[in-house]
Amino acid sequence: MHGRHQHASPDENNPAETAEELPFLFRTHYWLLTRKCQLGGHFYRVLEHNGQGVLLQFQPDSVLCLYQNQDHYAVLGLGHIRYKATQRQIKAAHKAMVLKHHPDKRKAAGEPIKEGDNDYFTCITKAYEMLSDPVKRRAFNSVDPTFDNSVPSKSEAKDSFFETFSPVFERNSRWSNKKNVPKLGDMNSSFEDVDAFYSFWYNFDSWREFSYLDEEEKEKAECRDERKWIEKQNRATRAQRKKEEMNRIRTLVDNAYSCDPRIKKFKEEEKAKKEAEKKAKAEAKRKEQEAKEKQRQAELEAARLAKEKEEEEVRQQALLAKKEKDIQKKAIKKERQKLRNSCKTWNHFSDNEAERLKMMEEVEKLCDRLELARLQCLNEILTSSTKEGGKAALEKQIEEINEQIRKEKEEAEARMRQASKNAEKSTGGGGSSSRNWPEDDLQLLIKAVNLFPAGTNSRWEVIANYMNIHSSSGVKRTAKDVIGKAKSLQKLDPHQKDDINRKAFDKFRKEHGVVPQADTATPSERFEGPCTDFTPWTTEEQKLLEQALKTYPVNTPERWEKIAEAVPGRTKKDCMKRYKELVEMVKAKKAAQEQVLNASRARK
Repeated sequence: MHGRHQHASPDENNPAETAEELPFLFRTHYWLLTRKCQLGGHFYRVLEHNGQGVLLQFQPDSVLCLYQNQDHYAVLGLGHIRYKATQRQIKAAHKAMVLKHHPDKRKAAGEPIKEGDNDYFTCITKAYEMLSDPVKRRAFNSVDPTFDNSVPSKSEAKDSFFETFSPVFERNSRWSNKKNVPKLGDMNSSFEDVDAFYSFWYNFDSWREFSYLDEEEKEKAECRDERKWIEKQNRATRAQRKKEEMNRIRTLVDNAYSCDPRIKKFKEEEKAKKEAEKKAKAEAKRKEQEAKEKQRQAELEAARLAKEKEEEEVRQQALLAKKEKDIQKKAIKKERQKLRNSCKTWNHFSDNEAERLKMMEEVEKLCDRLELARLQCLNEILTSSTKEGGKAALEKQIEEINEQIRKEKEEAEARMRQASKNAEKSTGGGGSSSRNWPEDDLQLLIKAVNLFPAGTNSRWEVIANYMNIHSSSGVKRTAKDVIGKAKSLQKLDPHQKDDINRKAFDKFRKEHGVVPQADTATPSERFEGPCTDFTPWTTEEQKLLEQALKTYPVNTPERWEKIAEAVPGRTKKDCMKRYKELVEMVKAKKAAQEQVLNASRARK
C-alpha cells in the first residue's frame, strides 16, 4: 500500500490516463464519502505518499475508503444504525459483505476479476476488525464523521427553546460516562428537575477521546526516540481536542441556561418569594411592635389606675386622719377651754393678784403639755371635787409637768455639752476660735445657715461675715470655722436642735419684754389654741406653704384661710407669721450679700 501499485488499464472507450495525471484531485488523507472520482468507468481513490498519487480501482458504485479514515459502518452496510449496532448485527453484516465481495465468490459467479479489485474486500476486513474490537470501536465512535457537533446559538432558541436544545442534549448524552442522563424536560418541570439537569451537564463526565485521529502511528517509528516523540505529539493533540470538546459542551450548557424560560420563571418566583417573605417578616415585626405597644399601654394604664387608686387611698386616709385630727383638736381645745373656765370659776384658787397670774401661766403650761386623756381626767376631778380638792389635783399636775420640763432641760443641756465636746474633738487643732462657741453664736450660726441656704454664692464666706457682724462675743469667724461647726451641728439629734431653738426664742422674748400683762380680762385669743411658737416648721410643711402661696395670690378672697387649709397642722396665724419670717430672712440675706460684695470691692 505504501509503494507505487500497478493499476488496472483504463477502459477501452476512454483514453489511457495514469495516476501522475490526477494528483490535484486527491491530495487528502480523509474519506470522501459523497465525492467520487471516475476514470474510464471505474472509481478511484489516491493515497498520497512522497508527493505522488497511487490509483486503486474499485467496482462501480462502491464506497470510497481509506483503511484508517474509512466509514467502517458504511463499509459493512450499517450506516443507518451506526453506534447502536450490536456485535451480532456487526458479525452478520460482515458475513453478508464477505459472501458478496469475496474474490472467490466473485470468480464463482463468473465476474471477471482484475488486478486491484480485491482492495475493497480488504476495506471490509479492516472495518470488521475495527468494529469487533470494543476499544477500537469506542475510539472510532468518538470521532464518528456523521455526528453533529454544532451548538445552537442564543438567537436560534429565542422562540423555540425546547425544540432547539432538546435534540442537541439528546445526541450529546451518548458521550456520558454516567447512565440515566436527565432529560431537558418542558415548562412543567419542577425546580429540582431543572436544577439536577444543569448540575449534571455543568459537571459532565465525557468518555469521548480522540486517539483515532492520531496523525502519526508509533508502530511505524524506526527507533525508540521517534516513538516517544510520536507519543508526545499524539498526547498533546488528544488533550487539545479534549479541551475543545469540553468547551463545546460548556458553551452548549451556557447557551441553554441563558435561554431557558424556566430559569427566568424560577428567578421571578424566587424574587416574588423573597418579597413575600420580606413583607411577611415586616408584617410580623409590625404586629409584634403593635403587640408590645399594646402591652406597654396596658401596663401604663394598669400602673396609672393603680397609682390613682393608691393616691385615692392615701387621700382618703389623709382626709380621715385630718378629720380625726380636727376632732381631736376640737376636743382638746374644748378640754383646754373647760380647764381655763374651771380655774376661772375658782378664781385660779387664790385671792392674790400675783399668785393668780402665776397660776394662769401654769394653767396655760398644762394646756400646752397635757394630752387629751389627762386633760379630761383633770377636768372631771375639778368638776366633781371641792375647791381644795381641785386645787390639790391641779397643783399635782403642775408639779409633774414642771418636773418633766426640768428633766427635759437637763437632758438637753447634757446633750449640748456632749455635742460641744465631740465638736471640739473633731475640730481639734483648729485654734481657740473654733473651740469657743457660746450658745449665742450657735444660735446665730443656725439662723445664718437657714438664712443662706445651699446654692448661695460664696455661702460660707457670707455666713461667716454675717456672724462677725451680728455676734456679741467679738470672736471673728472664718469660713473654715463656720464649716467645721456646721458639720458638728449636723450630727446633733433633733431634740438638741429644738433645745437650741427654744433657748433662742426665750432669749428673744426676754430681750423684747414679751411677758403676759396683768389684768382681770378674759384670756386673749393666743391662749385659746396650742402655742406653736416652739414647733419648728418641717421641710414638708415649708414646701406646702410655698406651694400654697403660689396657688393663692394676693388678690384671692380669704387667702390665708385657704393657705392654712393647704398646710395640715398649721393655723392661719402660723402661716402668716412664717411668711413674715421668710420675708425678713430674704431681706437679711440680700443685705448680707451686699455687705460681702461691698467688703470684697473695698479689698480690691
